[in-house]
Amino acid sequence: MKFNVRRVLSMMLLGVALYGGFAVWRGVGKMGAALSSFQWWAFFAACGLAFGNYVLRYFKWEFYLARLDIKGVDKRDSFLTFLSGFVLTITPGKVGEVFKSLVLFETYAVPMTTTAPIVVAERVTDVLGIVVLIAVASIGFQGGMVWAGIGLGLVASIVVVIASRRLSMAIIDLFAKLPGPFGKAAPKVRAMYESLAVLLEPRNLVLPTALSVFAWELECLSLWVILRGFYETTPVTLATFFYATSTLAGAIVPVPGGLGVTESALMGQMLELGHVKETNATAAMILVRFATLWFAVFVGFVALSLLKGKYPKLLREKTEAR
Repeated sequence: MKFNVRRVLSMMLLGVALYGGFAVWRGVGKMGAALSSFQWWAFFAACGLAFGNYVLRYFKWEFYLARLDIKGVDKRDSFLTFLSGFVLTITPGKVGEVFKSLVLFETYAVPMTTTAPIVVAERVTDVLGIVVLIAVASIGFQGGMVWAGIGLGLVASIVVVIASRRLSMAIIDLFAKLPGPFGKAAPKVRAMYESLAVLLEPRNLVLPTALSVFAWELECLSLWVILRGFYETTPVTLATFFYATSTLAGAIVPVPGGLGVTESALMGQMLELGHVKETNATAAMILVRFATLWFAVFVGFVALSLLKGKYPKLLREKTEAR
């Protein structure tokens, strides 16, 4: 596995182009007028709330490492390793965050087949946490529980498959018969299944899901505080619902970082349900995505740079992860 900086930068440029095109479509002049009266402290507060999300999710990472009996990893290195995964957060469903497993393999020789399932467990508990937020925030108006039901159904399907060893192995055996990389990956998938089965045991879902609820509420508050920066009076519950449902939509649809899907869902809800002024909604959408998605990528690059400073050979050559 090799880290491809060019591909990440290409996705970043695509995202910036998407936002630029959206701004032009909505009217740069009008949005500029909205930004001229924006209270910029709100944007930096949103970045701080997003970083709080990362800290809480890091505790999930540590929880999973402990459950897999992985010891001897320096806590500072572990934190930077976790954050480095955000470099590839713009992959579909954030599956590229398995990159942190590669980093841990190269720095502490922990097999990727052991830690890669952590990414799946993180996504499962993230979705569960977001479902809880949607369910609570949607009390009082129709339609909210539909999204909660979709997310819950998705998680339940994954958990049921993984809980059944016979069913999981049957699916893996089907992949083993496929030509090309799918068939070759089957042995490693079998090895990863053992770790994943442990992480998704019911007793290992409660604490990570609780952490996810609080972590993602912080990012929901990032939208709320940015709207306050535009002098919008959107209630916290509505801001939570808008951000949580948009995040879930972006996670379900297999596009890099939810690009286009999350933005469209967020805009539509702010306009139709929140009655946010159109220019403010456009600017708020762009700012909240920079304060969460793109800020995460920036944090990932900083963390990776710090790790490379300590481990100069990190990612220098192509690594055969086992």
